[in-house]
Amino acid sequence: MSKSKMEVLADLGQSVWLDYINRPMIESGKLKGLIDDGLRGMTSNPAIFNQVISAGKDYDEKISALSGQGKSPFDIYDEITIADIQDACDLFKPVHEKTKGLDGYVSLEINPLLANDAKASIDEGLRLFKKVGRPNVMIKVPATDAGFPVVEELLSNGVNVNVTLIFSMLQYMDTAEAFITGLDRFAAKSGDVSRVASVASVFVSRTDTLIDKILDDKMVDSTKDKLLPLQGQAAVANCRLIYEKSKEMAEDERFQTLAAKGARWQRVLWGSTSTKNPQYPDVKYVAELIAPDTVNTVPEKTLMAFLDHGEAKLALQGSVEDARAVFEALGEFGISIDDACRQLLEEGLKAFDTSFEDLLKAIEAKAKQLSGKA
Repeated sequence: MSKSKMEVLADLGQSVWLDYINRPMIESGKLKGLIDDGLRGMTSNPAIFNQVISAGKDYDEKISALSGQGKSPFDIYDEITIADIQDACDLFKPVHEKTKGLDGYVSLEINPLLANDAKASIDEGLRLFKKVGRPNVMIKVPATDAGFPVVEELLSNGVNVNVTLIFSMLQYMDTAEAFITGLDRFAAKSGDVSRVASVASVFVSRTDTLIDKILDDKMVDSTKDKLLPLQGQAAVANCRLIYEKSKEMAEDERFQTLAAKGARWQRVLWGSTSTKNPQYPDVKYVAELIAPDTVNTVPEKTLMAFLDHGEAKLALQGSVEDARAVFEALGEFGISIDDACRQLLEEGLKAFDTSFEDLLKAIEAKAKQLSGKA
């Protein structure tokens, strides 16, 4: 029997996770079918839960029951999402066991409205990890100045962490430092570092979306020949440089000491990998980012497209100098990747806040509607 494309990717060293979750997928057997086909993990975020809770009726019965018990919109969200995460974790348990803790994780995000409060985020992360009560849950924390102490503290307590919203090289390096320090602290408490996992989630397609817009704005007849070839290049070039830095930092003496105790390196995870520009291939950010020791968390539509017509072969092998040349060329026209990454992070944090607030409003409105009080 031939291997599925996801299994081939696993043989190449890349794990495919799904960037989506909902109750019907869990109950219908669809998720288990994907797992049987080689899916190795799952990520969620407030935008996903907002979509699945507000757009359909799959959660109406539970919302009505919890609302009738006097639960607040946040409490209802908490109960619904944790139940989904727990059930998904249970389905991924065989993957977690078979891969000896490499894969099989399901990510749940800390309330994004707490992002600027490190202590509150730490408390919430510990609460969520304990309440889900599964060894293969990952707690998502944004890669910000306020978030890095949270990453470190959670890891030092043996909590699996998905560090999210990484755009820049600096964010990535701070993420890896927080990982090493947190795991080192856990080891100092005689913790079993072999059972703690972390990923560094680098957001991809939004980088091209922003840089391409800047290029479009600068494009005139005299510059067209130089600017057109740069479109659709920045995101993968950025990933190429971050991937190389990841391999370099994995050789750090501090981490190698931890590796001798059974620790696994914090893999780079490619996130936001759906293609936003219809002129680009619909599997661009899957096909061009296949590399060993990485994860790609893929939206359902993009995953189906890749399974249909994508090619599973190593791809992120271009020269680091070629990647640097992309940013040097952009710099000649006054386009800074660092400035772009800062803008993208600000926009990403705002979008997460908005999605979470919209989600709570949708739950409140639905609870009133179901109770007949709307």
